[in-house]
Amino acid sequence: MNTGIVTHWSDSSPRPPYVTIGFTLLCLFLYLVYASLSPIMQQAMIDIGGMQPSVIASLFQQPVSSWWSLPALSLFTALFVHDSWLHLLGNLVYLWVFGMKVEQRLGSLGMMPLFLLGGALANVIVALRLPGLTTPIIGASGAVSAVIGAYLGLFPARHIGLFLPLGLYLQFARVPALFVIGSWFTLQLLYTVFGPINAAVAWWTHLAGFALGISFALAARALSLVRPQSGPPSGI
Repeated sequence: MNTGIVTHWSDSSPRPPYVTIGFTLLCLFLYLVYASLSPIMQQAMIDIGGMQPSVIASLFQQPVSSWWSLPALSLFTALFVHDSWLHLLGNLVYLWVFGMKVEQRLGSLGMMPLFLLGGALANVIVALRLPGLTTPIIGASGAVSAVIGAYLGLFPARHIGLFLPLGLYLQFARVPALFVIGSWFTLQLLYTVFGPINAAVAWWTHLAGFALGISFALAARALSLVRPQSGPPSGI
């Protein structure tokens, strides 16, 4: 019996964001390992898993055949190591806010290279910008910034729900994503240009990842426009 009620639960239900969930669990697991270690072992974990810009910069001065070595893996392993709950949660909140929609659009096979390559390339740019820095860089900031940039490239007209402080109360409002992320990008740019030297690494990582994410999203949109449309011939 047709009740006249149209439901689309089975057709429109999105797939779980497996990549976002997997990267989140990996970051949480490694932080729990880090938190359980002694201070000396924590530093050893950072030294082993972190990316040292000076090492990566010197690596690129060698022949291309020498690039694929153990230090190069730190471009990826550094993305999952965090040294504080604030550092970890700050990245995970942004990953979930923007990552779920991006993964729904790109799919798991698109989200994985966006996160990994976006974060790794952001680390490469930091190494090239600060080749004398010997302090290891850790955290998923570059990768999450790539996800935020991809969100802007894929959904430039979307609105994001925010709770805005109005006196003693919080008012829920939907703000254009372009405004929210554009303000975030402007803040990163100002900190990169005028910020203290000890903040240069973080801001260059954010900016590099953001730019790479936008480029990835625009390339994906361009490919979707030129890809041949599949389907049955008209008239059948």
